[in-house]
Amino acid sequence: MGKRNLALLAATCVSIIYGVTFTVAKDVMPEYVGAFGFILMRVGGSALLFWLSWLVVPKEKIDRADFPRIIAAALFGVALNMLTFFKGLSLTSPISAAVIMVTTPIIVLVLSAIIIKEKMRKRKVFGIVLGLVGTAFLILYGKSVGSATNAGLGNLLVFVNAVSYGFYLILVKKLMEKYNAFTFVKWIYTFGFLMVLPFGWNEFHAIDWALMPTDIYLKAAFVVVISTFLTYLLNLISMKELSPSTVAVFIYLQPLFATIFAIGLGKDELSWVKIISAALIFIGVYLVTQKQAKTT
Repeated sequence: MGKRNLALLAATCVSIIYGVTFTVAKDVMPEYVGAFGFILMRVGGSALLFWLSWLVVPKEKIDRADFPRIIAAALFGVALNMLTFFKGLSLTSPISAAVIMVTTPIIVLVLSAIIIKEKMRKRKVFGIVLGLVGTAFLILYGKSVGSATNAGLGNLLVFVNAVSYGFYLILVKKLMEKYNAFTFVKWIYTFGFLMVLPFGWNEFHAIDWALMPTDIYLKAAFVVVISTFLTYLLNLISMKELSPSTVAVFIYLQPLFATIFAIGLGKDELSWVKIISAALIFIGVYLVTQKQAKTT
C-alpha cells in the first residue's frame, strides 16, 4: 500500500512539473532556441545525466534480446512523441493541441486492452471519460483559440504524439518488471538522442549563447533537469506499481496545474468553469486510481 501511494504521489508530481513547464518553456523558445534545437538540448542533457547517475547505482546487464524493445521505447517515448508534439504545436493552436493530448489515457486504455490484455473495468472507463470532459471544459472555455497556420496537419501530428506516448507506456512496463530504471533508461535516451540529432542539430548550432540572459539559462536548465530527467524517473517509479492506463490518466492533471500556476502568477482568473472542471478531473483521477476491493 505504501509503494502504491508513493507511485501515485510520483505521478502527481510529474503533472505539477509539466504544468509549470508549459509557462517556463515558452519563455525559452522560439525566441532564444528553436523547438527542435530545444528537444536536442533536452534529450542530450538528460542522456548525460542518466549516464552519470548510472555510475553510482548497482550494475545490471541487459539481455541482448531486450534491445529492440529499448530502441522502440526510445522511438515512441522520446523521439517521435517529442518531435511530433513540438512540430504539431507550432502548426495548430495550443488549445486544439491540449484537447488532443488528453485523449492519451483513452488511447492507452484501448492499447492496453489489446496488447497486454488489461481489463477495461467500467469504473476505470467512467473515470477516464469524466476526466476527459473536465479537461475539455478547462481548455475550451475562457481562453482564446489562438492562431493556427496549418491546423489539420498540426492536429494530426499531436494525435500521433498521443498514440506514440501510449505505445511507450506499454513498451516500458515490461522493462520495468525486469530491470532497475537506471539500467535501461540511459539507453533509451542515448538512442533517442541519436534519433533527434538530425532534426535538431541546425537549430541547436544556431543558438547565440552570448545573447541568452541568465534567467533563460536557468529556465532551459529547469526543462532539462527537472522537466525531463526528474519527471522521467518519477514516471518510472509510478509505472513500477501502476498500470499504463492509470499512469496515463495523470495527463488530465497537467492543464489543471498549468491553470493553477497561471492564476498564481496573475496571468489567469478563477471562474466557476475552472472550479467545476477541476472537480470533474479530480473525481475522474480518483476513480481510475482506486484499487479494486478484490485482489487481482
